[in-house]
Amino acid sequence: MSILTFDDVMLSFDGVRALDGVSFSVDPGELFAVIGPNGAGKTSIFNVLSGVYRPQRGTVRFDGVSLLGRRPHQIARLGVARTFQNIELFSNLTVLDNLMLGRHHHHPYGVLAAFGWIGKARRSELANRHAVEEIVDFLELAQWRRHPVGLLPYGVQKRVELGRALAAEPKLLLLDEPVAGMNQEETEDMARFILDIRDDLGLPMVMVEHDMGLVMDLADRIMVIDFGRPIRTGTPTEVATDPDVIRAYLGEEHRVES
Repeated sequence: MSILTFDDVMLSFDGVRALDGVSFSVDPGELFAVIGPNGAGKTSIFNVLSGVYRPQRGTVRFDGVSLLGRRPHQIARLGVARTFQNIELFSNLTVLDNLMLGRHHHHPYGVLAAFGWIGKARRSELANRHAVEEIVDFLELAQWRRHPVGLLPYGVQKRVELGRALAAEPKLLLLDEPVAGMNQEETEDMARFILDIRDDLGLPMVMVEHDMGLVMDLADRIMVIDFGRPIRTGTPTEVATDPDVIRAYLGEEHRVES
């Protein structure tokens, strides 16, 4: 069974359709990519999944539960985590502190218990710190663990952003342009970590990305959208050789080697 179904979704703003009958599904352990020109509706899909937008038509179900009408924090508690195209970290806090923020809904105690740091609060804090240290090792962040995020290289900050999403222990990970602005070495590092998340953690992912080489190398299936409408969904090879995709997204003369 699919862990996520996005069925016949229509989203419009003042008569302009951002999404027009978009449908796709994501299977357990699958890396599903969404590509398309700027303004095609990719971010709108993520905002619907995150509870920022509510579509006028369609259904969105995650792990058997409808996401429509739920607030972002409720969807996060269900097990959906996301990264952002523009880094959304606390630059004055350390890597460890930023990762701990991803554990916020794993704190089963109140403010008073937190001040006292005894009993359940202490046990929970230690367990959460252990979980964060595992992410530090997984993403090879140990040398920067106590550094303020704002002083780190851009590629490392993007890795911390990914780590914060993983800290929530999601059942589904949304990656919004994970290699945007990275150089070749940073992109290769991020690609390796994304594959590790899929292969070692078995975590299904939905990825929006403009780097076609990365998408073709990593994705199990790809959906191409243009002006809010799906053009083609299939394997990287099927998508790369589809004439409609080439016309709408890659250009008539461009071909992707597969």
